[in-house]
Amino acid sequence: MSLKTGRAWIEVNIENLRHNVEVLKKVMQPGCELMAVVKAQAYGHGAVLTASHLNKMGVRAFAVATIDEGIALRKGGVCGEILILGYTEVSRASELKEYDLLQTLVSFEYAEALNHQGIAVKVHIKIDTGMHRLGIACGELSAVRKVFFMENLNICGMFTHLCCSDSRHPDDVAFTRGQIDNFYNMADSLRDSGIILPKLHIQSSYGLLNYPDLACDYVRVGIALYGVLSSPADDTVVKPDLRPVLSLKSRVVLIRNVEAGENVGYGRHFTAGRDTRIAILPIGYGDGFPRNLSDPKGSVLIDQYVVPVVGRICMDQLAVDITDTDGVSVGDIVTLAGAEGYDKLSVPVVADSSGSISNELLCRMGARLPVIAR
Repeated sequence: MSLKTGRAWIEVNIENLRHNVEVLKKVMQPGCELMAVVKAQAYGHGAVLTASHLNKMGVRAFAVATIDEGIALRKGGVCGEILILGYTEVSRASELKEYDLLQTLVSFEYAEALNHQGIAVKVHIKIDTGMHRLGIACGELSAVRKVFFMENLNICGMFTHLCCSDSRHPDDVAFTRGQIDNFYNMADSLRDSGIILPKLHIQSSYGLLNYPDLACDYVRVGIALYGVLSSPADDTVVKPDLRPVLSLKSRVVLIRNVEAGENVGYGRHFTAGRDTRIAILPIGYGDGFPRNLSDPKGSVLIDQYVVPVVGRICMDQLAVDITDTDGVSVGDIVTLAGAEGYDKLSVPVVADSSGSISNELLCRMGARLPVIAR
């Protein structure tokens, strides 16, 4: 995409990505490997683009949500391990093998069904330690042991997911410590019964930042890899110097004058209280910029000016008030999220203003916007 013609795009700062990899590795325990979570188009950053650059940085382990995300990485030339964190229909076992993907075992029954396909596949066992989403319950030791003896399943890893590791509330910390103990107790029991343990992992981004002392073989890093936390108020035990990787950009395509008393947008949501200059941007909620950032919540950066969104954000367009700016013209580049040096326009703050979290805001951007690496 040419920046001269593009209406809106995502810009990815590769040097900031490299920096985040380096500082996160310093937090990890010796011998632990970074597993980059690149599901949902790498949280809107472009899965193949991001994973390819991570490959060049020495990252050799990735996690996705679906088999099709994994296949897309392989077709894009991504090397290393690719773990599918979610469900895959067992009839696609041949594709798991063809593309050398690792499948999460979401339950004991699922493990049996996948084994019965008669195709040798690589898997990680998911252990439910209290989140009660996917996995074999941590109390079902005999079921987990049986999985190790299923002839068509090559057990390469075992893991759990901490459901409230982002919280420092004492009750949540106690619950998380309980999950950690449940997981390691399961691993110890398996070892004591003669099972040779595969690689273990338990930490995602907040698991690493709040429980950095855990000894595992992988850390599954998602949101922190992209240089932001989920919410601006989040506090963590470890505070590495993370740098935001993504910025959402568009450009001014039209400037119009609106007289005092006239309306702008659907439902006449905005009424000009004075003679007003309006800039139209060709980006909207269809591009992942939330509709509930319509005025008075939303704002954008044009040149050095932070200006408010006016009227309702449309699917493909929105309007901003540039009355108090000087020199703004058609073609000027606009930053809607991820503006470095402007806290109000950081991804966590923009997400929080929309009533959501960084993870959701970023993932929504990946549908139709081109991604530019810089």
